[in-house]
Amino acid sequence: MTAATTAHKGGRWIERWDPENEQFWEAEGKHIAKRNLIFSVMSEHIGFSVWSMFSVLALFMGPEYGVDPAGKFFLVAVASLVGATLRVPYGFAVARFGGRNWTIFSAAMLLVPTTALLIVMEPGTSYSTFMLVAVLTGVGGANFASSMTNINSFYPLRLKGWALGMNAGGGNIGVAVVQLLGLLIIAIAGAANPRVLLGVYIPLIIAATVCSALYMNNLGPVKNDGGAAREAVKDRHTWIMSFLYIGTFGSFIGYSFAFGLVLTAQFGRTPLQAASLTFIGPLLGSLIRPVGGKLADRLGGARVTLVNFALMTAAVGVVVTASFQASLPLFIGGFIVLFVLTGIGNGSTYKMIPGIYRAKATAKGLTGEAADVYARRLSGASMSLIGAIGAFGGLGINLALRQSFLTSQSGTTAFVFFLGYYVVCSAVTWAVYLRKPAAAAEPAGHAERPQRQPVYAEV
Repeated sequence: MTAATTAHKGGRWIERWDPENEQFWEAEGKHIAKRNLIFSVMSEHIGFSVWSMFSVLALFMGPEYGVDPAGKFFLVAVASLVGATLRVPYGFAVARFGGRNWTIFSAAMLLVPTTALLIVMEPGTSYSTFMLVAVLTGVGGANFASSMTNINSFYPLRLKGWALGMNAGGGNIGVAVVQLLGLLIIAIAGAANPRVLLGVYIPLIIAATVCSALYMNNLGPVKNDGGAAREAVKDRHTWIMSFLYIGTFGSFIGYSFAFGLVLTAQFGRTPLQAASLTFIGPLLGSLIRPVGGKLADRLGGARVTLVNFALMTAAVGVVVTASFQASLPLFIGGFIVLFVLTGIGNGSTYKMIPGIYRAKATAKGLTGEAADVYARRLSGASMSLIGAIGAFGGLGINLALRQSFLTSQSGTTAFVFFLGYYVVCSAVTWAVYLRKPAAAAEPAGHAERPQRQPVYAEV
């Protein structure tokens, strides 16, 4: 079998695609998939940078801007909200318009908030104007959903953990890169020159748009399946995994947006001092995300996720202790470990999704291609919803920190709440995906009871 590329709907479309066929995969599939992965990462990476732009620009916003810490937390919370909300239509747009076509559009859209920020980023701009531009930056966060949905279709099940980890990790690292660039600009040009940062990104956005047009493909077999979407909405695993993904990705993006603000507001760091630290956590969390996917491929996503949530609970316990004691070194150390763990958890939870629906297909008695089709339909539909809902964790974290600072001028209360959430995530992961059903010791006369839900320990 070969991939048939034809002119279709005015773009570069591949009409036959079967990554589960090893002969096809080795002959040409993996090369096409790799090329699309590379340029998907490029566009998604810049999207994450634009989405998190206000978390960096907040460090440039001194007293002359008239925005207090609570106001800055609210700006990044608005960006989180819009990015999370737009992930749903972005995720389904890939099947409607084609992965290549939608990547071109979504990359080009990043010019809108970047250009707007270039115009308004100066003292005297009203807070309502900053709020409007924060809404626009949300489009950068939506790129993740379309990118992940697209790459999920290119790779076989056995490689999805690695491929999705690479795609997401390469995108996530855009948060660290924009923060590092912010540090360099503050150090070289000073905190009074935020427009330099925006000027760097405009040509990068144009390059990503052009490369998407030249080197990516649309997959003809990928179609929007209203039935799959409705089934995914009704399936309890979509909502359980969304809850867990709030704990992993929601934590990653929420902490990425908030870390620098906490350092300046709670620990009195200058913009340069804060910027010299903020990029480290997102960088490590992004780099290690593919490792989380790889570990999940080898050990099982549920096992890795459970251990990871337990470690996240311990790490945020260190952060709470440091916050109580006002210990900056302990606070930074705990936070960096927490970032690393969010990266591992991001990879392992996303690997669980296709595995869950493959296990459900087996439980339904499906085998071979029929099982593959079922798993692909349901996992693709659920990923858009899970990615969107998980991103709302970033909103929750920044709103919780905003309220904590309003009431106590400290983030301690919010961190205690986050600790409790990770405890619940650990319990849910164990109870749903790892707990063994009781031995078949049903009382006599109960053979008519419905069959137990399948065990997902190998997910």
